[in-house]
Amino acid sequence: MTDCLIVGGGIIGMLTARELSSAGMHVTLLEQSHIGRESSWAGGGIISPLYPWRYTNSVNALAFWSQQTYPSLCAELKEASGIDPEYTNSGLLIVDPEDSEKAVDWSVNSKQNLKLIDGGDLINYEQALEIDARKAVWMPDVAQVRNPRLTQSLYRSIDEQVQINHHCKVNDLIIENQKVKGVITEKQQFDAERVVICAGAWSRTLLHSLTSPPTIEPVLGQMIIFKHQPERISRITLHQDRYVIPRRDGRILVGSTLEHRGFEKTTTEEAKQELKAYALNRFPELVEAKIEHHWAGLRPGSPKGIPYIGEVPEIRGLYINAGHFRNGVVLGPASCRLLADIILERSPILPAQPYSLTAKRF
Repeated sequence: MTDCLIVGGGIIGMLTARELSSAGMHVTLLEQSHIGRESSWAGGGIISPLYPWRYTNSVNALAFWSQQTYPSLCAELKEASGIDPEYTNSGLLIVDPEDSEKAVDWSVNSKQNLKLIDGGDLINYEQALEIDARKAVWMPDVAQVRNPRLTQSLYRSIDEQVQINHHCKVNDLIIENQKVKGVITEKQQFDAERVVICAGAWSRTLLHSLTSPPTIEPVLGQMIIFKHQPERISRITLHQDRYVIPRRDGRILVGSTLEHRGFEKTTTEEAKQELKAYALNRFPELVEAKIEHHWAGLRPGSPKGIPYIGEVPEIRGLYINAGHFRNGVVLGPASCRLLADIILERSPILPAQPYSLTAKRF
């Protein structure tokens, strides 16, 4: 019998498996579809919350810890897997935020590197950007990863240490006397004394029978990517809740929408044209670039974007690590280390209470 079952094979599930396996536990991971192909693959890979000063201290505490960890994590994954997650310090340029004074106050209080600049100086930070702006916020230390490569490198790095079951949908939990005993899938039963739900937007469906299940809902995001030339656009740019992310090979990712359509995961021509128009209005040189792909992903929305991390109060041995909303990549390393600390009864990297199922989020 395995020491721990992990339900969900995205970045959160694989990082959790990596943490527990590294501590000596025998871990089995169950993924209902393809490893790392849901929101982990679909997102932008920015190693920062968007407008971080608008988030709670609990979210930023996870982000700060992860940001310090990412360079070494990506180096370790590249060495172990042969796949480079492409950790790149691009900086984040936030154009005309309506609460720039709050951003400056936040940066001082949290000791984060942030600079308020005049709109006329934008050309000194991103020459390809053409926009009439009054001011902008510049965060030079914000980095990115290419999240499809991150998921591939994670998978390859844990493949020999963790038993991974693809196309293995969990239908129900096995609970006896308020204690988890395993899970039932479409094909077989898996027994374990510990089960961790890392199923992203699908996590609530597995915990619906709880007295107070986590408030997690799917939030659709659509994105497009242009095939462009390397180094023509160099900074991550955020304006009016849309972002433009330049990859090392010149591809330019543009996103994203926020849509509440349940578990429907389809793209629309309307969203594609809106994202294209957004990009061309700010980066006119993309008019010659081809849209290479248009896709959608389901984020695990949660109140204030605060993830649920910890043991389910009413069922011993049942844990959750889900609800990261738009910040699964940036919060992932800290979230998974914290959950491993809880499971292994180690001193936690951060106070765990703000992420518990009973913590106030509204």
